[in-house]
Amino acid sequence: MLFARPLAELIAELEKLPGVGPKSAQRLAYHLLRVTDHEANRLADAIRNAKVKLRFCEECQNISENERCEICQSPRRDPSMICVVAEPRDIAALERIQEYKGRYHVLHGLLNPMDGVGPDQLRVKELLHRLSNEEITEIILATNPTIEGDATALYLARLLRPIGIKVTRLAHGMPVGGELDYADSATLLSALEFRREV
Repeated sequence: MLFARPLAELIAELEKLPGVGPKSAQRLAYHLLRVTDHEANRLADAIRNAKVKLRFCEECQNISENERCEICQSPRRDPSMICVVAEPRDIAALERIQEYKGRYHVLHGLLNPMDGVGPDQLRVKELLHRLSNEEITEIILATNPTIEGDATALYLARLLRPIGIKVTRLAHGMPVGGELDYADSATLLSALEFRREV
């Protein structure tokens, strides 16, 4: 064995984290061995507390300490608009711009038949349940402009249009400050397709 058994087990567990490969897992493991017992216990306690105290908001499926998250509880949010995102971290990105004043719905993934992810593995039923119980006027589909994100948005749009609710999608194309000669053809095509009147 290259590593002592406890170190090998730690590396193996760290490798299971998204975005952590074998080399990164080794670096993290060696770092954790160098920290004080107090720091290591704080990390272990933080993981344990998160697993015990956090749940999914019963309304939007965001991560929350309570049955309903702070956004769903806020009287300042527009309950007639729902922005559908793939992951809870997408809410944080949208909240940073401080422009969107509606509520959210988290799918917890995107359609990906190659990985066995269909509509039943996403929080689509919970979204449809909300639509039957709330006065919703617009659904904004805010999935990433990837094959999976586009497929999910198209699926949801086809599912929601017959209900009579306005369904929109975030525009995508040229980034602010971007230069045309550095943009790939898909980005330029999207920018041209989703152009708006000046």
